[in-house]
Amino acid sequence: MTSPITLQAVLFDLDGTLIDTAPDFAVVVNQLLANHGKAELPYAAIRETVSHGARALVSLAFDLQEGDDSFEALRLELLDLYGQHLSVETALFPGIHELLLWLENHNIPWGIVTNKPRLYAEPILTDLLISERCSAMVCPDDVTNTKPDPEPMLLACKQIGCDVQQTLYVGDHRRDIDAGKNARMKTIAVNYGYIDPQDPAEHWQADFYVNHADEIQPVLIRHFSANR
Repeated sequence: MTSPITLQAVLFDLDGTLIDTAPDFAVVVNQLLANHGKAELPYAAIRETVSHGARALVSLAFDLQEGDDSFEALRLELLDLYGQHLSVETALFPGIHELLLWLENHNIPWGIVTNKPRLYAEPILTDLLISERCSAMVCPDDVTNTKPDPEPMLLACKQIGCDVQQTLYVGDHRRDIDAGKNARMKTIAVNYGYIDPQDPAEHWQADFYVNHADEIQPVLIRHFSANR
């Protein structure tokens, strides 16, 4: 039987993994559409696109591609609307609060590696009362190369002071799992996040898969040991 891996830290993607931001994005995307006399989009379509960022949301809403006339103006308008509506309905996914408490009670630091700009990420963490508990947060502002490049993963480990190979990364997108693998971390793919139907999680070659956040702790107990 393989010995459990000593777990020094757990890192999370943000949108779609740690927190559910889709409800607020749905509001602002539909507000943007209304501002331009367009019909609303169904929530499910917006939710599936959230992980791809503001550019993808503009493409979805207006059937435009980057470089098209008005694309950049619409992207900036969307971000402005989002900045005014950051934490209205955004919340931790069910089971995450309990997981974070369990990690803290076992002296396992946790952090965030996200492609969400710090301008939006920091206020949300503050509003959710978890900013002070987070041992590391790496945003695109902090690195030259974003996920799936390993650079942000390595920076988070440096901030925490943990061994990359004894760190776990949890994410809801292929680039999350690729970033973790590129950094030589173990990875968990979460099926409860913003999964693109054209790229199901089981195709990402993660080390573990879960359908609900409350399934993460049993994975940690079964396959890892804590030694901090």
